[in-house]
Amino acid sequence: MATAKKASARKAAAKKASARKATAKKASARKQAATSSKAKTAARKTGTAKKAAAKKTTAKKATAKKATAKKAAAKKTTAKKTAAKKTAAKKAAGKKTTAKKASTAKKTAAKKAASRRKAPRPRFGEAFLEKQRQALLAERRRYTEHAERYEAEAEQLVSEREPGDVQFDEESGEGDSIAVERDRALQISAREREEIAEIDAALARIDDGTYGICVVSGKPIPKERLEAIPHASMRVEVKSSGPAWRRP
Repeated sequence: MATAKKASARKAAAKKASARKATAKKASARKQAATSSKAKTAARKTGTAKKAAAKKTTAKKATAKKATAKKAAAKKTTAKKTAAKKTAAKKAAGKKTTAKKASTAKKTAAKKAASRRKAPRPRFGEAFLEKQRQALLAERRRYTEHAERYEAEAEQLVSEREPGDVQFDEESGEGDSIAVERDRALQISAREREEIAEIDAALARIDDGTYGICVVSGKPIPKERLEAIPHASMRVEVKSSGPAWRRP
């Protein structure tokens, strides 16, 4: 009897131990399942996070690429515009330079043509013209001396005049001799100055090649007349016609 109870107790203990083991296994399996689920959840979260981070990184890279592409396009556009402006400026400058050159060439050609028209072929040789030049210069010196002498005489007459001398009277028509002499000296001086002006004009005609051409009719003045009067500017028939030849 005692042995049977002990055996029964042992069986019961064995059952309990087996039940405990089974419970422990189930608990361990549950823990493993829970741990596995947590690991899967964490893996999922990590994978999702990685995917999100990867998407963000890809999006950032794409945005950066677009921004870089836009900047590069903007730089190219700006460079093209700048190059176009420079090209346009160069073309404009080239056109201006060409226009200036053309204008200068036209002006030069016009000046040459005008010079050819204004400078006809001289009628006389260099020897005759030089002879006439020297004669004109000698006449100029002589007329200048006369004009200065008469001007000095007129000034001297004024300085020697006494305050009590009789003044010109319009009613009686009388005047003192000093005033008359002074007027005569000034008139002679004025005529001498006119001759000097004609001589200067003749010298200028020698320089521009028109010496010996009548300034009124445009016809040649005979050489004999020029030898007699080197500063002659008109033919005899024109000069003798009086004021009719004068230009208005």
